[in-house]
Amino acid sequence: MAEPPDLLRRAARALAAFPGAAATRWPVLRRLWPATVRARATVAASLVVAAALSVASFALLGLLEANLLRNAEQDARRQADTVAQLVVAGKLNRARLPARGVEFVQVVGADGRLLFASPNLGAVAALPPALPGPPGPRAHTWYVPPVDDQHRQRVVQVVVDTPDGPATVYAGASLRGVDAADDTTTAALVIGVPLLLATVALVTWRVTGHALRPVEAIRAEVAGISDRELHRRVPVPATHDEVARLAATMNATLDRLEASGRRQRQFIADASHELRSPITVLRTQLEVALAVRDPELWPELIGGALEDIERLQRLAADLLLLARIDAAQPVTAVPLDLSALVREVVDARVGDRVPVRVDLAADVEVSAVALWLGRIVTNLVDNAQRFADRRVEVTLRTTGGSAGRVAVLEVADDGPGIPEADRERVFERFTRLDDSRSRDHGGAGLGLAIARDLSAHHGGSLTAEPSARGGARLVLRLPAAGRD
Repeated sequence: MAEPPDLLRRAARALAAFPGAAATRWPVLRRLWPATVRARATVAASLVVAAALSVASFALLGLLEANLLRNAEQDARRQADTVAQLVVAGKLNRARLPARGVEFVQVVGADGRLLFASPNLGAVAALPPALPGPPGPRAHTWYVPPVDDQHRQRVVQVVVDTPDGPATVYAGASLRGVDAADDTTTAALVIGVPLLLATVALVTWRVTGHALRPVEAIRAEVAGISDRELHRRVPVPATHDEVARLAATMNATLDRLEASGRRQRQFIADASHELRSPITVLRTQLEVALAVRDPELWPELIGGALEDIERLQRLAADLLLLARIDAAQPVTAVPLDLSALVREVVDARVGDRVPVRVDLAADVEVSAVALWLGRIVTNLVDNAQRFADRRVEVTLRTTGGSAGRVAVLEVADDGPGIPEADRERVFERFTRLDDSRSRDHGGAGLGLAIARDLSAHHGGSLTAEPSARGGARLVLRLPAAGRD
């Protein structure tokens, strides 16, 4: 038989699995099982406590009765042993009244003849003699109605050998006290267990409701937040528990949503502004071409229109790339030689205003997307060409650290440089430090923003750092792979 703690563990596991298993086997229970967390917690706690109390009650009653029966049997056995010794010695006439706790004593011969009986038995017939077997004590629980009133007796039977044959000594201990204790304990459990169960259910209901009140406040606040009210935040309880952490996490999520919405609105506004200018110019040129009847002017007008179309194409491609980056599409990176890629990008540039000088370390390998990494290098060199006077330099080296080798690509020019206060702002989308100058050179303020986003997408960084020789100095850092 399993011990009570083992039974409690099994009951707890069974009750924990009850909702899912029972709902699977009997779909009707799915409708009966409470729908709210508060009700489910109350019902589950009540069921677990009810099972525990039931097992504990049965164990208590069993232990109580076993202990009382053992005490009664010990009293009866002592009395039976004493009388048995007198029978063996032939001094049965010296037998005294039953000791305290013993109800009666009776001695029966092998032929069923009554040899001795305690006075309270009166004219009660002799009990049946013992069946053949080895001498010794044997305990039984019988109902013996003739003694006072009808109640159970714990009877000990001792068989002894006498000159006239085996004799059986009976000593009976009343179980009236055992029965009374059982009845009293059972009544107390019948009254106390439901009261305790009701107390557990009430306390669980109130405690669960108190614990879930902040959750309901969070739910209600989130339900009331619309796409135009992302500035609202959920209340954070001062409990420093899981609910407080949930509220803090929800507010952090709302912060990110608000920032994302703000960036999206700014992006749309900036994109609309950037698209409006070339479209307006293109429309003006087409209207002029339509109004001018001189064929000699058409090539000039059509050429200007084509330049604006190319500008629109580049801007649309940049916007599409930014949208893909913002969508966090996965990068299928492969090992590639960064030195060879940079040299290939620089060699492919034809007609640059300022020659590009390179100083590239050999065998610098990184894990990246070749097309996107080439776009980073192109954007950095384009930016340097736009503002350089007579010098554009591209250097590549590797550095070591506790986190591993890092590939460092620097693109420097001898232009006006980037003021310290603007070294982060230049990486914002549609940002121009000199709006008129960059627009004349065809920049939309997206090149450095795209380069930084692509760098972060590859686990690297892009920063604007001071240059000892003057001008701008942009530094790209990527995790290096391959040989140390």
